[in-house]
Amino acid sequence: MIELFEGGFIGILLIAVLAIIVLSVFFSFFPVMLWISALASGVKIGIITLVAMRLRRVTPSRIVNPLIKATKAGLGLNINQLESHFLAGGNVDRVVNALIAAQRANIPLEFERAAAIDLAGRDVLQAVQMSVNPRVIETPIVSAVAKDGIEVKVRARVTVRANIDRLVGGAGEETIIARVGEGIVSTNGSSNSHKDVLENPDLISRTVLSKGLDAGTAFEILSIDIADVDVGKNIGAFLQTEQAEADKRIAQAKAEERRAMAVAQEQEMKARVVEMRARVVESESEVPLAMAEALRSGNIGVMDYINMQNLEADTQMREALGKPNEDSDRDSTNNNR
Repeated sequence: MIELFEGGFIGILLIAVLAIIVLSVFFSFFPVMLWISALASGVKIGIITLVAMRLRRVTPSRIVNPLIKATKAGLGLNINQLESHFLAGGNVDRVVNALIAAQRANIPLEFERAAAIDLAGRDVLQAVQMSVNPRVIETPIVSAVAKDGIEVKVRARVTVRANIDRLVGGAGEETIIARVGEGIVSTNGSSNSHKDVLENPDLISRTVLSKGLDAGTAFEILSIDIADVDVGKNIGAFLQTEQAEADKRIAQAKAEERRAMAVAQEQEMKARVVEMRARVVESESEVPLAMAEALRSGNIGVMDYINMQNLEADTQMREALGKPNEDSDRDSTNNNR
């Protein structure tokens, strides 16, 4: 009797476990609870459609739950639109939330455009929120130089609103910041004095805002406000000092070049003098030979030669008489000192 009872208990237990496994597999493959939730929310969808989603490797909850929100909001979306966007790699829940937010804010936004914005990599919900609540972008410090050479440092705050029509293919925040910085530099550079910028900082915002810097971007610039204006260095004086230093170096280089040329010319003249002296010595060495030849040929006589010798002796004597006088003059000069 006990054995029969134990055998019957084990059989019931096995049947129960098998039933639990079968029900688990059934409910995991057939999302009955999700189907019931959809029917209770007024979304007409068949259980076969949910099973087909499983076969297409689509998570039914990621389609049905956003569809329930869209139906309750009155968007009029169908399951094929949401499923195709999911298969394309988009975020269905974020797109539906963006459509609901746009509807509440009376912003015209269709599903196809919202899906395109989402597939382009932009946060469509954030874009809708930015259209309702504009965002403030603070630029880094932009340094510009007025015509008087004084540096002016400006920081601006740009209030922008997302332009949904240009979100696909439009430039981002970096372009806005770059264009505003360019406008600040241009405005300060055209000012005659940095005092004009300090007295009227709104001149920058008016000038920059009138240039249409939001063209081709995903934003619409609402206002440009100057947050801070500071005076920097005297760039003009610094550049003049650098130019003067450069001119000085050029002048020194040219003077050094002229000095080198003068030294070269002096060395060349010295070389010429040495050469001329060598030629004179060479010529003097030929004088006795020439005189001897003249004596042999009878061009000069013996008396002429003796007179020339007397003249040379007289010259040497005069030179010898002049040297002691120079030495005595030097001695007297030293004594006077």
